[in-house]
Amino acid sequence: MARIFTEHQWALILGASSGFGGATAIELARRGMNIFGIHFDRVATMPNVERVLNEIKSTGVKVTFFNVNASDQERRNETLDTIKEQFATDPEATIRVLLHSLAFGTLKPYVGKTPNDMVTQAQMEMTLDVMAHSLVYWTQGAFIRGLIKPGGRIFAMTSSGSHAVLPYYGAVSAAKASLESHIRQLAMELGRHKITANSILAGVTDTPALRKIPGSADMIDVAIAKNPQSRATTPEDVAKVIALFAQDETHFMSGNTIHVDGGEDFVSFIGRQMMSSF
Repeated sequence: MARIFTEHQWALILGASSGFGGATAIELARRGMNIFGIHFDRVATMPNVERVLNEIKSTGVKVTFFNVNASDQERRNETLDTIKEQFATDPEATIRVLLHSLAFGTLKPYVGKTPNDMVTQAQMEMTLDVMAHSLVYWTQGAFIRGLIKPGGRIFAMTSSGSHAVLPYYGAVSAAKASLESHIRQLAMELGRHKITANSILAGVTDTPALRKIPGSADMIDVAIAKNPQSRATTPEDVAKVIALFAQDETHFMSGNTIHVDGGEDFVSFIGRQMMSSF
């Protein structure tokens, strides 16, 4: 694969060890971009972290992974300071891509038979902090340190939950809606610095995060049944689009919600069934 990025360009990927973040890290590395990966893994999931790391290393780019809680302010500042120190040896170094792909939230209903059945204030605040607000804090930290410069691309992974209702998904839906709002605000405020910000709305994708949602297997079946291309979205589908939009030619696209779902989101299940009869 042709290397289209320079040795001075880096991606900072929040949630780099699996799913969309892992696939994007590998895809960007194949195209010549160096990788900073933020992940939060324990012993049980470290083998997959090593797999992603090895695939990145096999491309010959530079890579550094940080096993830290991305929503922890102190760890965030330490990580960004470390990156700044590393950039000090290369005046041309820049974070070309900042990808927010954090999936850690509470999957509980708003209303239940007992208080224990319902999402709590702490759980709601944690979900929105990790899955939405942390994008703002990482962007602020990178910008104020001069790590992201003109030509930078900010992406955030959203989902149809930002505008559709699913059981147990209320807090995450609120986070996705907030995330899209943050992207629009960042697009406006960073425009004069020639930095873009866009949301990526993926279709239903079989990832570790999806499997935590009750009824995820049924969600995949429905997604395949209604998708015009008769398959579910893959992390690699999303990674290729992000790699495409990280190129120079997309410098004037900002503030959008870009669907990477084969048309799944706008097709109703009944409509797909009707089309199959033609």
